[in-house]
Amino acid sequence: MPCCTRNTNNSRPKEVFKLKSIYEEKPWLKEYAAGVPPELCIPSDQSLIDAFNQATEKWQNETAIVFYGNKIKYRELRDRVDRLATALAAMGIKKGDRVALLLLNSPEYVISSFAVAKIGAVQTPISPVYVSSEIRHQLLDSGAETIICQDILYEGVVKTGVKLKNVILTNISESLPKLKNIMGKSILRGVYQKMAAPAPEIYKGEGICRMSDLIEKYPPNPPAVEINPREDLVMLPYTGGTTGSPKGVMITHYNVISNIAQLAEITKVLESGQETVVGYMPFYHAAGGMSLYCAVFRGDTIVIVTTPDLDGILENVIRYKATYFVGAPTMYELLKDYEKTDRVRWKNIKMILSGADSLNEFTAKDWEERTGNRITEGYGMTETTAITHYNLLGKEKYGSIGVPACNTDSAILDPDEDKYVPVGEIGEIVVAGPQIAKGYWQRPDATRECEAIIEGKRWWRTGDLGRMDADGYFYFYDRKRDLIKYKGLKVFAREVEEVLKDHVHIKEVGVVGQPDPLVGQNVKAVIVLENDARGKLSEQDIMEYCKGKLAHYKIPSIIEFVGEIPKTDIGKVSRREIRTQEE
Repeated sequence: MPCCTRNTNNSRPKEVFKLKSIYEEKPWLKEYAAGVPPELCIPSDQSLIDAFNQATEKWQNETAIVFYGNKIKYRELRDRVDRLATALAAMGIKKGDRVALLLLNSPEYVISSFAVAKIGAVQTPISPVYVSSEIRHQLLDSGAETIICQDILYEGVVKTGVKLKNVILTNISESLPKLKNIMGKSILRGVYQKMAAPAPEIYKGEGICRMSDLIEKYPPNPPAVEINPREDLVMLPYTGGTTGSPKGVMITHYNVISNIAQLAEITKVLESGQETVVGYMPFYHAAGGMSLYCAVFRGDTIVIVTTPDLDGILENVIRYKATYFVGAPTMYELLKDYEKTDRVRWKNIKMILSGADSLNEFTAKDWEERTGNRITEGYGMTETTAITHYNLLGKEKYGSIGVPACNTDSAILDPDEDKYVPVGEIGEIVVAGPQIAKGYWQRPDATRECEAIIEGKRWWRTGDLGRMDADGYFYFYDRKRDLIKYKGLKVFAREVEEVLKDHVHIKEVGVVGQPDPLVGQNVKAVIVLENDARGKLSEQDIMEYCKGKLAHYKIPSIIEFVGEIPKTDIGKVSRREIRTQEE
C-alpha cells in the first residue's frame, strides 16, 4: 500500500507495491494507436479566448452555424461575440464576475458563452428545465448578478425573487431571417406550449434589455483582459440530477484548453474545416458544451437543433450530410428502435460518440447490428471538464468506458481508504490530469472529500464504482451513493437495471435501496411497462424472470409499477428523485 494521508502503515505487505506498479505502468498506453503520445504538449499560457480568436480568424469564411436554414460564418460569429462582449463590459461586468446563462441551444448560446469569456467573466450555465427554486439556488450560490436568458424562460427567473443588476433577454427568432420569424415560434410550440415571451413593456424596466439591441448598438471592440489560464475561472457549471445538492464546479481556462487538446487527439479521424455535426446535445451540459467548443476550434459546421425530436435530428443529419454524431445513451436507445433510423447511412459517419451517461451494452450491440457502425463510448463528469476516458476507435470494448486519455492517469481505489485495489476488483474510479477542476465553489470541505493524496499526487475521487482490466480498459458499475447493501452484501443498482431492461415488456426501470432496519436495505425496482403489457405482468412475474439471472439477494423484493420514472434533464433515470419520493 503506497503512503497515503489517511492510512500510514510501515509494515506494508509486498503485494500492495505490485498493485501500485500496475496502475503506474499504465497498461492502456500499449493500446494507443501508433503515433498517439502518452503526453501532449498543452500550452499553459493559452486562454479559451486565444483559441477562439485563432479559430475564427483561420476559418472566417467557413460556415460556423446552421440554424434552421440560416447560415452564420465564423467571421460573423466573431463579430457578434465581440459586440456583445463590448456591451457587457459597458454594463460594468468585469473579470471574475459570474454571468448566468439560461438559454436553449441556439446561436445566442454560442455568442453569449464566448462573449462572457472575452471580458474575463465566468459563465454559470443553468438548465432550461430547472424550476424557479433550482434557478434561485444557482443564482444565489454563484453570486451572479447578470443573466442572459431566453425570453420564454424568464418567468422562472422572476419567480426566484432574486434581484439582478442586468437581465439580457433573447428570442429564438433573432438568428433567423425575417421571413422565417414565424418558424422561430413554431420550433418551440410543441415543447414549450405553456411558456410565453414577456410583454414588450418589460424592456422599460431598469436593467432589462434585448441581446439583439446590444449587438446592434455596440462596436466589436471589447477591452483587453489579462488571463492567467491556470488560475482564472471560465466556467462555473453546477452538479445536479444524481449527485444530491448542486455544487458549483470551478473550471479554469487551462482545464478547457487541456480537454480540447485531449479530445482533438481522440478524434483525429476528423479533419479540421471539413466536418459537420448536429448540435442537439444541450450546450449547458459538460458533454454538449465541450462538443461545441471542439467543433468551433476545429472549424466544423454546427447544425444547431433547439428541440431534440428524432425526426428533426435525422432530417438534419441527412440534409447537411453530418460527418460525425454525438449523442447520449438515451438517444441511441430511442434511435435503434425507431422506424426512420435507416434513412441515415450510418456506415458513412466517421465517428459515433456517446457521452453524458453510461451506455448499456445491449444498446451498443443492437445499434451496431442495425446500423453497421459502432458507438465509441466516452466517460467524464462535470468535475473533469468533460472527458477522462474513451474507447479507442476500432478497438472498442462493449461495456467499457475505455482507457484514460492522453495526459490522464486513472486507478481504482478503496472507496473508503486512500489505497489501491487489485486489478479486476471493484473500487472507486479516481483520475488525475490537467482537465480536473480546481474544486467546488466556496466548498473546500466538499473538495477535500473528493481528493485522495497518495505520495504527493492528487487524485480526484469520481464517486463512481468500477474496475480496470489487464489491458487498462475501465468499466463503470454504479455511483457509490447508489450501492445497495443487503445484509452486508453489495448490490449494484445498474446490474439489476440492465437485467430488467432486457425484459421484452419493460420500457424503463430504476433500482434503489429501500431502508430496512432488519437487513439494511431491500432492493426496490420502479418499473414502467410497455403499453401492451400493463395490467398483465405482476410483481411475481418480474421476480421469477430474475431467477437464474441474478443472485437471490439481488432480486428485487419490492416492485412498483409506475407510469413515468423521474429523470434528470439529460434523460438519466434520477435515482435521487426516486429515493426522495420514497421518503
